[in-house]
Amino acid sequence: MNKNEVAVFGGGCFWCTEAVFEELKGVMSVMPGYAGGTVKNPTYEAVCSGTTGHAEVTRVEFDPSQISFRDLLTVFFATHDPTTLNRQGNDVGTQYRSAVFYSSEEQKKETETFIKELDASDPNGHPVVTEVTPLDEFFPAEDYHRQYYKKNPGAGYCQVIISPKVDKLQEKFADLLKEKSK
Repeated sequence: MNKNEVAVFGGGCFWCTEAVFEELKGVMSVMPGYAGGTVKNPTYEAVCSGTTGHAEVTRVEFDPSQISFRDLLTVFFATHDPTTLNRQGNDVGTQYRSAVFYSSEEQKKETETFIKELDASDPNGHPVVTEVTPLDEFFPAEDYHRQYYKKNPGAGYCQVIISPKVDKLQEKFADLLKEKSK
């Protein structure tokens, strides 16, 4: 019997990464939150100040018999820019850094290998700056952040920033998507 695993990704705004990972088959749950900082139980306002050391992240619980960690890495790296330090689009600060908070040595090794492959394959020579760090603690985000895209699809940020990421996911990774009920 397979056991679910947990992976935690920071790819800029957690509304974006949550919306992307919710679409994938084998993903059992997705939770926006904070990781990598020094303050217990941080608030959104504190994290946004850039003083807590936390990144906005998405905790992904997945069934490895349905989707591999490598597939999650592939989607993660394809749906944000891992070559910009502490920035994703207009979101600037350490809280928006690209990060993988691994929960096992296998995840660490696989992430490091994946990054080496990306670095070797980039024709422009832009190195990946994604932080690879053990997951110490994960703090769930406030309720109003959960399923933000699903609850606010018409909001400006969702239309301009999140929808194109979801469209790209649906176009490039159709084989990894959950089947829609008819």
